[in-house]
Amino acid sequence: MTLPRLALLASPTEDAQSALAGLSKRYGTLAPQDADVIVPLGGDGFMLQTLHRYGALGKPVFGMKLGTVGFLMNQFRDGDDPLARIAEAEPAVLHPLEMLVQTESGATVGSLAYNEVSLLRQTRQAAHVCIELNGEVRLDELICDGVMLATPAGSTAYNFSAHGPILPLGANVMALTPIAPFRPRRWRGAVLKSGTEVRFRVRDPLKRPVSATADSHEVRDVTEVLVRESRDRSVTLLFDPEHNLEERILIEQFAV
Repeated sequence: MTLPRLALLASPTEDAQSALAGLSKRYGTLAPQDADVIVPLGGDGFMLQTLHRYGALGKPVFGMKLGTVGFLMNQFRDGDDPLARIAEAEPAVLHPLEMLVQTESGATVGSLAYNEVSLLRQTRQAAHVCIELNGEVRLDELICDGVMLATPAGSTAYNFSAHGPILPLGANVMALTPIAPFRPRRWRGAVLKSGTEVRFRVRDPLKRPVSATADSHEVRDVTEVLVRESRDRSVTLLFDPEHNLEERILIEQFAV
C-alpha cells in the first residue's frame, strides 16, 4: 500500500514551527499541489487560511491543533504517526458559501466562506437590512448590528456566539442569524435549506454603511450581498474516528 505524500504547513507560532520541523524531518513535505494530503499545523484560523488558499486543489485536509482554537483540527500528539492516523481517519465533506457583493463604488466582489458570511454595521448607526430568500422578500427591514449566514461547520463559531443554532453535518441546512437585533424584537433568525439563495439589501448605505465578511475577507461599504451554498466546490476534512466532526458538533450541543 502506497503511503500518502504530505504537504506540511504551519502557522507562525513557535509550537507550530517546531512541530513542522520535526514532522518534515521524519516524513518529508511537498508543495500542496504535489501532495496527497494537506496537513496544516495551527488553530482554526490557520485551517481557514489553508482552505482558502488550497481548497481548489481538491486534496483532503488533516489538521492538527497547535493554536488557541481547534474545532476543525485533530489533537497534535507528539510521537504519533500521522500517516497511520490519516489511514484511519473519517472524512467530512464541507461545501463553502459563495458571497457576491455589490459596493457603493459600483464594484463587484466575490469570495468563499467555510464558516460564515456576516454583515456588520461600520459606524455607530444601526444597520437596516432587507432579507430576500430565493427572490422573495421575507423581512423588509431588520434593524441590527448585523446578520450572518453560517454553514453547519461554522455554526459552532460566531453564529453560536450570536445565539444562533448549532447545525448537524449532513442536514443540508444553513443558519440565518441576526447580530444584536433591535427590530423586529422577536425575530431570532431562521434555519434554511442549503439550496436557498439569500440576498441582503442594505437600506440607506450612505448614512448607515455596512461591511460584509466571508470568513476573514472583508468588503466595506456594501449595498447588496448575495449568498448561496456552493455545490461546485467542496473540501474534505479528515478526523480521528473517536473525535470526528459530527461528534464534536454533538458535544457542543450538550455542553453545560
